[in-house]
Amino acid sequence: MSTDASGTASSSLRQATFREVFAVREFRPLFGTFLLSAAGDELARVALTVLVYARTDSPLLAALTFAIGYLPWLLGGPLLSVLADRFPRHRVLIATDAARAVVVALMALPGVPLWLLLVLLFLVGLCAPPFESARSALMADVLDGDRYAVATSLTGITVQLAQVGGFLAGGALLLVFSPSTALLVDAATFLVSAVWLWAGLQRRPAPASEIGDQPTTLWRDAVEGLRFIRRTPRLLAIVGVAWLATGFLYAPEGIAAPLVDELGRTQTAVGVLLAANPLGLTISGLVIARLVPPHRRERLVGPLVVASLLAVLAAGLVAVVAAPSPATFWAVVVLLFFSGLAGAWTIPLNVAFVQAVPSAYRGRAFGVAASGLSGIQGLGALVSGVAAEGVGAAVVVAVAGGLGMIAVAPTLVAYRRTRDQVPAAVDVEGASGA
Repeated sequence: MSTDASGTASSSLRQATFREVFAVREFRPLFGTFLLSAAGDELARVALTVLVYARTDSPLLAALTFAIGYLPWLLGGPLLSVLADRFPRHRVLIATDAARAVVVALMALPGVPLWLLLVLLFLVGLCAPPFESARSALMADVLDGDRYAVATSLTGITVQLAQVGGFLAGGALLLVFSPSTALLVDAATFLVSAVWLWAGLQRRPAPASEIGDQPTTLWRDAVEGLRFIRRTPRLLAIVGVAWLATGFLYAPEGIAAPLVDELGRTQTAVGVLLAANPLGLTISGLVIARLVPPHRRERLVGPLVVASLLAVLAAGLVAVVAAPSPATFWAVVVLLFFSGLAGAWTIPLNVAFVQAVPSAYRGRAFGVAASGLSGIQGLGALVSGVAAEGVGAAVVVAVAGGLGMIAVAPTLVAYRRTRDQVPAAVDVEGASGA
């Protein structure tokens, strides 16, 4: 599982290329299936959000629909993510994708009541923690040095493109087809993904065998993941930045439908508004992967976090002050695009997190981090929906940007202070698990 220290050091200093990343056979199905499923998910998410808002005319219920996909992370993420360490990771990926294909297909059946639709959406969300934990951990297992950093950038870039395509396609499909069509497309992406992963991944044993005295229950493993992060100052700082910044940055997503309504546009413009941030992140991810040397990427985290939140604040202020018009709408879209341009801070932050965790703990550690992240996104969308009922969506966006800059400041200071720390976990394993 490990390489010699000198080889790891030299690999991390040399900037890898996209060709070197795609030369790793197992990366190709991991990359392709993630891209495929992401596009289908966003397409379905737009359709469901617009459907619920059209039926109920309620910003809160529209935000609930958007948030419900994240809430399973908060309720069961740390526990379910342990599956990525206790079972072979390729099996976890295949089984969860197959399950999601079945459940999403049920959602597409005609005449499904709204309450049952939300229940099924929640069940789909329960498959995400084990899948994402296994995928993230397996990525770090098959790629070493700067190849992992470049792969992370590439994955981020392409998934943002997939989100842009999914959001725009979702809005376009609603002009011609019913939301059931979007759901069937989403189900098909999960089915294709499961088959591709089955054909393309190497069969590996469960990674938990690398650790000595293993806990015997999922609960004890989940608690160990929490303890591992809590006793590592570097990980605490990384997780703090990710949770707080993301929670405030994605406030506009949960209330996109009422925000577009306030700006005087039709609901087909929801996809355009939602596509602005991932489009910006696509461009910045490409820049940071190919034009910024590895040793400089981490130093950009603080400035980029602040810039991304500042752009959200500006978008909210424009929406509050300016009269509803096409010009106001496009001004908000452009500012959210700039927020996405600054959003490339997620790439070096992700790399720093993986470097601080040994392979056998990555599933549960990633599960804790991602559970908090998705839980905060879900709660943020719900809070935004509640607030938008009273003060309006534009005001909520502006407040989110301003409060976000204040809230994230202490964690950015802690992140900077721990930047030069070498985690003991990596020393034990010898390398980053590649």
